[in-house]
Amino acid sequence: MSLWFVLALMTSVAIFAVLWPLSRSPVSRNDGGGTMIYKDQLAEVERDLSLGMISQVDAEIARIEISRRLLSVANSPQAEEPVSRVGLRRAIVVMAFVGIPVFAGILYLQRGSPTLKDFPLAGRMTEPVASASLETLVTQVEAHLEKNPRDGRGWEVLAPVLLRLGRIDDAVRAYRNSLAYGTDTAVRRADLGEALAAAAGGVITSEAKAEFERALQLDAKDPKARYFMAVAAEQDGRANDAAMIWRDMLKTAPDGAPWRPAVEQALARVNASIAPELSNEAVAASKDMTADERSEMIAGMVDRLAARLKQNGDDVEGWLRLVRAYTVLGQAEKAKQAISDARSAAQADPERLRRFNDALKNLGLEG
Repeated sequence: MSLWFVLALMTSVAIFAVLWPLSRSPVSRNDGGGTMIYKDQLAEVERDLSLGMISQVDAEIARIEISRRLLSVANSPQAEEPVSRVGLRRAIVVMAFVGIPVFAGILYLQRGSPTLKDFPLAGRMTEPVASASLETLVTQVEAHLEKNPRDGRGWEVLAPVLLRLGRIDDAVRAYRNSLAYGTDTAVRRADLGEALAAAAGGVITSEAKAEFERALQLDAKDPKARYFMAVAAEQDGRANDAAMIWRDMLKTAPDGAPWRPAVEQALARVNASIAPELSNEAVAASKDMTADERSEMIAGMVDRLAARLKQNGDDVEGWLRLVRAYTVLGQAEKAKQAISDARSAAQADPERLRRFNDALKNLGLEG
């Protein structure tokens, strides 16, 4: 309501400022301004005569002429505006004050949107960005970087967006440029390593690993570099090393660390991969355990599985779980021994031996 009042007041003031001159009577042409001019001329004649600049005769002639003009102006009737024109002026003023607001209101009700809700300034400012497609914004940034290729900060901003859009090779190039034209930081090195791993389908290649190692040289606590170094250890079959890194990250994680859920999931994945088989009771009990307690429980289960298979080696799936557990735990020698023991146990059953060897090939654990 206050907005409508302010708008109405502003409209009234604007109309008043424009129409006020129309409501006044015209200024008389004989308002004293003309007589003052001639009086000044008479005074000037007297001054010139006293200074000897003109003769007595010339002064007298000038007095007569100026006096004649002065009398003519003083005796002329004032130009009165006709009554009809005065009435017309007043009618225009009244129509303007009343008609313009009424006409504007009717036009707004017909053409405007009086029921439309408020559109705050903040919403108006963000709407163009929100409505613009991400691809359009990326195109604009890329056009800027074509003209300013040494803008390291621009490459750093563009790179994660390209990675999100699936343009992985372009993201790698952007991260490289952010390092080439910007400061060499642990964050940028870790980001480049992540992009290189994504380009390799999630595999931590030697090139990606080198970037993570460089990041840790710059900042030994960089969370992304530490996380992916643990992933590299897991992929190399060193599950214990991976779990150790992730456990240490969780111990030193600040409150509200955004990467904590990812680390917890990774640690749970490693623990699950090395667990031969958990009963429902064991799963429920493991939820309340610390990471060290859970690892100790898994190691005990692996030992019990190995002992059971030595007594009864007919369980092909059991041997496979044992081999995989040793491999993930980084106990390569025990894994090789388990493979040898499984083959010895299945020597008398060619079909069981074939199934075991085929399963090893499928798991990439052929030995």
